[in-house]
Amino acid sequence: MRIAYLDCFSGMSGDMFLGALVDAGVPAKLFEDTVAALNIGARLEISRVNRSGIGATKVDVFVNGEKELPREVFAEQQSRAHTHEHDLRHEHGHKHGLEHVELREHNYSQSGHESTRAGAPAPHSHEHGRSLREIREIIHRASISDGAKHTAIAIFEALGAAEAKVHNTEVDKVHFHEVGAVDAMVDIICSAVGAAALGVDEIVCSPLNVGGGIVRCAHGVLPVPVPATVELLQGAPVYSSGIQVELVTPTGAAIVKVLAKRFATFPAMTIEKSGYGAGSRDFAGHANVVRLTIGESQAVFAQNTSQEAIAVLEANLDDLNPQVFGYVVERLLEAGALDTFAVPVQMKKHRPGMLLTVLSKPEDAPRLTQIIFTETSTLGVRRREEQRQTLARKWVNVVTRWGDVRLKIASMNGTITNYAPEYEDCKKIAAENRVPLKSVMNEAMEAYLKALKN
Repeated sequence: MRIAYLDCFSGMSGDMFLGALVDAGVPAKLFEDTVAALNIGARLEISRVNRSGIGATKVDVFVNGEKELPREVFAEQQSRAHTHEHDLRHEHGHKHGLEHVELREHNYSQSGHESTRAGAPAPHSHEHGRSLREIREIIHRASISDGAKHTAIAIFEALGAAEAKVHNTEVDKVHFHEVGAVDAMVDIICSAVGAAALGVDEIVCSPLNVGGGIVRCAHGVLPVPVPATVELLQGAPVYSSGIQVELVTPTGAAIVKVLAKRFATFPAMTIEKSGYGAGSRDFAGHANVVRLTIGESQAVFAQNTSQEAIAVLEANLDDLNPQVFGYVVERLLEAGALDTFAVPVQMKKHRPGMLLTVLSKPEDAPRLTQIIFTETSTLGVRRREEQRQTLARKWVNVVTRWGDVRLKIASMNGTITNYAPEYEDCKKIAAENRVPLKSVMNEAMEAYLKALKN
């Protein structure tokens, strides 16, 4: 399976991801053509830079001739512009030469107060920003594949849902003041197009270095990571290396949330190529890049499985009353057997028989062997020790119309691989309510799948 590993040791942002895609072999012309076809007043500038000794690709978005800037740099310019505007008003009694522009990477505003930068034109005519519906329409009109459209819309919907929750409003009422700006639309749409162009089966993401400190934006001073980023990264492994700047932006978090299938340390793979995407800042002693490594995954044991020694007990049975066999199995399980089963075998003198197999903890083997001798007709029990590897398991409760049912969930490397309703729970409900057992089991599965989607 061909995979891409996204290493976010210095955080994640939209422009860093685009740089890594180009550096890993996605044609720059694909992005340039995509931006030109959008016809939203943007263009790309792609260059090679160094970040603490590592060569990387830097992708800058220019909107109406203005280059996008990190949030705190933009905020500093905003502050200076406001001071300048105040001085002009005080001197001349009116506003002079100032237009509004949207900051990127903090996504939501109900107030309609856009930040300002001296001499910068307004990116669009919507006083209160773009709604999610308007952004969907822009993406639907874009000359990109249906799959890329679906991905880009999913990223914006993830942003909208996060901001709606953070600001206690409905997603349809969210207006994308800053993430809806042209530069962020370029980041998101090109990320969707570039991810499709990679041609990988899945993108795996590392734990994310989120940074620290505070940032200033349209809502004032916020802690890093900002609330929207925290919301988007629920379920993802994160940490801070102590750098006091914002390393994971809301746009970067949304891209990871939609594109990454799972989170893990560097996977076992045969490396084909890699690419580095540069951030805007150049830190001393810390390479501000995101790395994208592409290759073929290698089949290995799951990293989060547990391994244990077990005893395997076996006995051949050729003259046991079949009615007794079920009782023997029940006794063994009640006595602590991990599992027990039987398969038909052909024994000596052509007699049909059963091979009874019992799995147990080593310390329980003597007691279970005694039960086999006592309850069956066998004259010998074979014993050996083996290593057993098991998936991580947990139980969850789901609600059906007849009552609660437990489901056993198995996962590998954080990805759910198997789930099944508990037979005894379903059996009890079916008997008490006089409904088919399969109906109870089916409804329990449907309830679980519905809960996953929500």
